[in-house]
Amino acid sequence: MRVAIETYGCTMNQADSDIMRGLISREFELSSVEDAEVVVINSCGVIDYTERKIIRRMKELKKLGKKVVLAGCLTRISDEALKFCDSAISPDNVEKIVDAIRGAFDGFVIFRDWIDLDKASLRTLKCRIKEDSIAIVSISEGCLGKCSFCVTRFARGKLRSFSMEEIVREVEDVVKMGFKEIQLTSQDTGAYGLDKGEFLLPKLLKKIGEIDGNFRVRVGMMNPNYAKKMLEELIEAYSSEKIYKFIHLPVQSGDDEILKQMKRDHSVDDYVDVVKAFRDSFDDVLVSTDVIVGFPTEKEDSFMKTCELIKETRPDIVNITRFSPRPKTEAAKLKDIPGWIKKERSRILTEICRKISSENNSKFVGKKMRVLVTKHGKDGTMLARSNSYRPVVVKGKKIGEFTEVEIKSYTFAYLVGV
Repeated sequence: MRVAIETYGCTMNQADSDIMRGLISREFELSSVEDAEVVVINSCGVIDYTERKIIRRMKELKKLGKKVVLAGCLTRISDEALKFCDSAISPDNVEKIVDAIRGAFDGFVIFRDWIDLDKASLRTLKCRIKEDSIAIVSISEGCLGKCSFCVTRFARGKLRSFSMEEIVREVEDVVKMGFKEIQLTSQDTGAYGLDKGEFLLPKLLKKIGEIDGNFRVRVGMMNPNYAKKMLEELIEAYSSEKIYKFIHLPVQSGDDEILKQMKRDHSVDDYVDVVKAFRDSFDDVLVSTDVIVGFPTEKEDSFMKTCELIKETRPDIVNITRFSPRPKTEAAKLKDIPGWIKKERSRILTEICRKISSENNSKFVGKKMRVLVTKHGKDGTMLARSNSYRPVVVKGKKIGEFTEVEIKSYTFAYLVGV
């Protein structure tokens, strides 16, 4: 039987697909979607647009006569998506993917009982596609948050931190396999270990930093409240040359009142303090954040506070999302604001962010830096990363190669090195 996987959404989904791909390859033949008899859709449900896109795709595949297995977050949060699949598994049931595929031919089968699965223990089962120099390693699943807008927490559940020993072994494994960029992922890397009673991310990073080999580690998203509580230890762990000086801190709004209504458990000052501490500690830090525009209670002055915060802290990357009411969430019960307002606020903030990103990048012209070539780019170029994870476009280099470049030009999105 020929089986294909399509993956949507976050890096955690990509890591889950690596596990499922390994299990599938033991029983069936992995193939392209075109040749497959069964297609596994590893889904994302963060916003309504993505859910609708995935449902359309499932309908297309069904019309082509293919069996569809729904995996990922929509399994737990979308009754509509379940109507268009032949079987389904939740994120913590990835071990049952072979049973779900077989079940697709025996009538509808669903696996979504809550399971305390340590996915790091499945590291030897993973089948990675080595198209680039990047390996994704999950460190935990679920979160401790109660964000009023977030539906992912209903799909992934409460925080379960994976075994530190198994995580370190997985990093050792992928480094030996030749991967050079290791992306640590979870719903909130800063919460790692808190289900066991302590902040363990700094300790994990120190252990990974002691692994032999020339590689780099990108630490995934962490919420500002946890980052601030372990700030000193976190910065010390980041001092390793193997850790990219990159922080992804989702602030979501520049108005503390909106943050309270979002139930974010952090203040604007928490975000500002962490950004400042990292910039004071390292010569170059790439700061990424997330902002939701058009939250139901966001007034014009609330939005302006967000704009001012971005101008003040000057993050290099801002992931802007228009509020999308999601099922089962508290925010979905609030009166939504008109779409044109969300669109206009998104446009205004995007212009501000692009201007800031361009100004930030302009400062690197003429400077020399050491970069790691990680993947293929467009038109024969390669994408490399600086020590702070800044994207640098280069030519004539190989994936996995460290090289010295001089920055010749820039856009708001990347640097160009020679």
